[in-house]
Amino acid sequence: MRRTLYLIGALLLAHVALLTVRPSGATVADTTDGLDVGIVFDVGGRGDKSFNDGAYLGGERAQRELGARVTYIEPGEGSDREAGLRLLAAEGMDLVIGVGFIFTDDVLSLAKEYPNVRFANVDMSVPLDSVGAPLPLPTNLRALKFREEEGSFLVGALAALVGKSKKVGFVGGMDIALIHKFEAGYRAGVKHVCGDCDVIANYAGVTPEAFRNPGRGKEMALAMYNQGVNVIFHASGSTGLGVFEAARTTGKLAIGVDADQYSEAPGFILTSMVKGIDASVVAAVQSVKDGSFSGGIQQFGLAEQGVGYIYDDNNRALIPDAVRAQLDALTADIVAGRIKVPSTREGGR
Repeated sequence: MRRTLYLIGALLLAHVALLTVRPSGATVADTTDGLDVGIVFDVGGRGDKSFNDGAYLGGERAQRELGARVTYIEPGEGSDREAGLRLLAAEGMDLVIGVGFIFTDDVLSLAKEYPNVRFANVDMSVPLDSVGAPLPLPTNLRALKFREEEGSFLVGALAALVGKSKKVGFVGGMDIALIHKFEAGYRAGVKHVCGDCDVIANYAGVTPEAFRNPGRGKEMALAMYNQGVNVIFHASGSTGLGVFEAARTTGKLAIGVDADQYSEAPGFILTSMVKGIDASVVAAVQSVKDGSFSGGIQQFGLAEQGVGYIYDDNNRALIPDAVRAQLDALTADIVAGRIKVPSTREGGR
């Protein structure tokens, strides 16, 4: 009995501590039979103009298109992330989504602890066996994975084709395997169209703070631009805002990531390599609604329109028609399997 009281008390305290659950502008659908969905954001939180904002857009779409009731939690540091997921699971949500690889251990543990609650993890770092094969996931846990290397290949080719330099740059956030996928694909795309081009790459750090350090991003980007780089692709969360500032300062170009980041530096954003994070969130909610949800890995690549690059009125003048046609041909070759894009730095060098 005493243990139960302690547990209830702990949950109540967590509930009070985490009641930043609906950012301004969030709404809840009026339906009474809609699904209850909880989303816990990654490092950097709402307003990163990138990864987390993509997940928030997915939550908004799930409310509007599927009648879901969505609760958002923007945690602080460390155990707050696990506490946010646990709170939503304890409240009996139909689906609990952790946004970012950093939730991997937590969702694995909680999926086993709450077998009647469905979980999804965007960019989950799926555990591997001794030969590198993915281990089976709990039946109530879905890993939402992207082939970032495929979209990065295209913007790498673009950077080399329009950069007017034999040097291109890459700024990564945290030095981890997930971000290596961006670098590997980007490097392969550059080399595919310009065999003698050099890719200068650097990372902001080895902790999650590397994704929210614009000062470090600007410092690294300025160093690259001063070495003769004309285009830099970043995969670094809000650290990339510093890359954009460096592009403005030097009059050179940058490539955004995850979402269309043109508005961050109009005229200096060549394109953005976009991930359909919103679409992955909506797909997970839809599968719960129609009863098709299952555990395992769900991949989103060029073939599934899960990754790509921005080409619209804002950047059309920066991308010649001939280059656009070449990128279309590369896309077709990747989808058809004629081009195998590496997903590790070893395979992309």
